Amino acid sequence: MAKRGGYPGGMMPGNMNNLMKQAQKMQKQMEETTKQLEEKEYEATAGGGVVKVTISGKKEVTAVHIEEEVVDKDDIEMLEDLIMAAVNEALRMQSEDEKNQMGKITGGIGGGFPF
Repeated sequence: MAKRGGYPGGMMPGNMNNLMKQAQKMQKQMEETTKQLEEKEYEATAGGGVVKVTISGKKEVTAVHIEEEVVDKDDIEMLEDLIMAAVNEALRMQSEDEKNQMGKITGGIGGGFPF
């Protein structure tokens, strides 16, 4: 019986090197994209624009603008709801942008790579 040579997993050393180079390239692209995303701002409104919230790509609220007409001391709950809605929409926008940008790099591989 002839001995079968080869490498564990059937992968040749050259292929493994190429795979590692591709993984390193992808990691670098992901780091660059993360940095670009962190520098972006996302703005969302609620209540037809009476509440506007801006967040950074780092998911930090950087600005809140409230039109005077919506400030009613007898209805604080509505104002709180509008602020919460605008913040949540801005966060959703940021997450969707991040998912789309990273998906371009990973080709849709869920979660990217653990390195």
